[in-house]
Formats: sequence, C-alpha cells, structure tokens
Amino acid sequence: MSIIKARKLVHEYIRRDEEGNVESIDTALDHIDIDVSEGQFIAVLGHNGSGKSTLAKHINALLMPSEGTLWVDGKDISEEENIFPVRQTAGMVFQNPDNQIIASVVEEDVAFGPENIGVPTDEIWTRVGESLTAVGMAKYRHHSPNKLSGGQKQRIAIAGVLAMQPKCIVLDEPTAMLDPNGRREVIRTAHELNKKKGVTIILITHYMEEVVDADKVYVMDKGKIVLNGTPREIFSQVDKLKQYRLDVPQMTILAHLLRQSGIPIPLGILTRQELLEAILRIC
Repeated sequence: MSIIKARKLVHEYIRRDEEGNVESIDTALDHIDIDVSEGQFIAVLGHNGSGKSTLAKHINALLMPSEGTLWVDGKDISEEENIFPVRQTAGMVFQNPDNQIIASVVEEDVAFGPENIGVPTDEIWTRVGESLTAVGMAKYRHHSPNKLSGGQKQRIAIAGVLAMQPKCIVLDEPTAMLDPNGRREVIRTAHELNKKKGVTIILITHYMEEVVDADKVYVMDKGKIVLNGTPREIFSQVDKLKQYRLDVPQMTILAHLLRQSGIPIPLGILTRQELLEAILRIC
C-alpha cells in the first residue's frame, strides 16, 4: 500500500513586485511522480537547488502543490481538512536540530509534540521514554539539550517526532550540519527505526554514502526526477551521476576506474567488502 504517492506534482515559487505584479516564476518541482510503500526506506538525492527540500515540505503539507496531486496515507494534502492528519502521519526533521529543540530539558522537548496533539499525560511520558530508548538517548532525558553534540541533538529531534507516532518520518538533510560521527549516529538511528518499528523513512540528502542501504533512490535535478531505482542500479550509472553534479561513493568510483581499465569488475559496487570480493573472484 502506498503511504506517499505523487502524480504530476508541480510547485512554483512566484516572485512579485510591490504592486503585486509577477516578476519571475521558479519551478521547484516539475511534474514529479513518486510512489512509496509503507515501511520502505527511501532516499532522495540531488545537489542544492534540485527541489528535494521542496518535495519534503509537500509531504508534511508545509507547502501546497501549484499543480498535480500528492497523497499521504491516502489523503490529498491540498484539502484543508487533511492538513492536520497528514502532519500526524508524516513527521518532519529539519537540517538544523537547534531550530526544532525548544525546551531546556530533553524529556520536556520530546513531550512537546504529543502534548500539542492532545495525548493524555500518562501516555505522553510513556511515549517519551519509548522514543528516547528507540534513538539511544534514554540516559540523557534529564540533560539540557545545549550540552549535547550535534548528532545527539538530531537524535533528540527525531525522538520528538517519533513520540507523535507518525507512520512516516521525513528527514530533510538531517546530517548537513554534523561531523562524520554525528552523521553515522543519525543514519544508524533512521535505519533502526525503519527495521525495528516499521517507520517509513524519507531521507533527503546529497551524501551518496548515506543511501547505500536504502530500498529505493530517487535522483532529482532542476525539479525533475531524473533517475530512480535501487542503490545498486543508481550507482551503476557513474557518468550520469557526475552529469547531475553528484559525488559517488569512493568504492564505486574505484570499481568504475578498474572496469574502464579492462578489469571485469561488476557494475554497482557499493562497499569496500564488495570490491574486495569482486577482485578476489577475478584472481
């Protein structure tokens, strides 16, 4: 069953002058089609300005389509009565965790979301404990968020969304402001939520190594989806990815160079172990 489905989705940013006349129209989404099944881990790749964050904001009904339709759990986001249910279904985690953390104590911050949607007090604290445990931050529940690392703060932001029990979590470049350790923490947390709790994950990123274990990858450029498939299918197209100004995992590039030199390395190498095994089979 599709939890996220878009057909011919268009979003235009219209700039007007002081008199209300249209100065320019920028098409951020250009007839997008996507289909995400419940429980999938989906990655959306693209360089800056490709439209991926605009797509993320539609999934959470923060933006409305200029044309086309987007359904979240079967609900058309354009219909006003669906906005609140859509936001309960698809939680959003943004790039900068400091923009989402509002309380001075971790557990109070995680409780903020469920309290706002009217969850009874006893259940709120149950959810807070479960959510902090799920992201590996239970021992920090009485800490101040200001004393946490960037990766820890982002996991608290994820816990705050998780406490609202969404079916889907949209992570909009959640590791862009983190160091490598923080990035690994957040991506590992997202995969654990997907595998252990069945939460659908939409990961918006431009870091290629973060999508290696995704179920499906969409590549965006100039508001369009230009490639889609499994990570192996996507990373088999090294020249196309470079054409769209995207980096490629180092092992994939090395395998590509070896193949160009005449060594029969298979397409779609993703990890060091896969490359090593491919070379050993040749030897």
